[in-house]
Amino acid sequence: MEIFREFTFEAAHRLPNVPEDHRCARLHGHSFRVELHVAGEVDPATGWVMDFADIKKAFAPCQEKLDHHYLNEVPGLENPTSENLARWIWDRLIGSLPLSAVVVRETCTSGCVYRGEP
Repeated sequence: MEIFREFTFEAAHRLPNVPEDHRCARLHGHSFRVELHVAGEVDPATGWVMDFADIKKAFAPCQEKLDHHYLNEVPGLENPTSENLARWIWDRLIGSLPLSAVVVRETCTSGCVYRGEP
């Protein structure tokens, strides 16, 4: 079974490795949406994979480092693409959650799904 919890945060960034005339090279912001997917067996006693509150608690330190910050200044996010952000989140949570995917959306129509290294 796979469950997920969705989070939002506001942040600014710029992409330093794109051509200078690319619009993402300029400072801009997003209302980011993050989905944390966890997988496991349904506990017969509780009827769930895990408590959604535990997912929220695990993500809280990451959210605090990201929300209303300039992502380029967050250690490890010097090139804060959606792909790098998803991996950054994964790396910080994989030890405390049975992650199956991290989904990062920069806009309503653009995002990334990361499922760990193959």
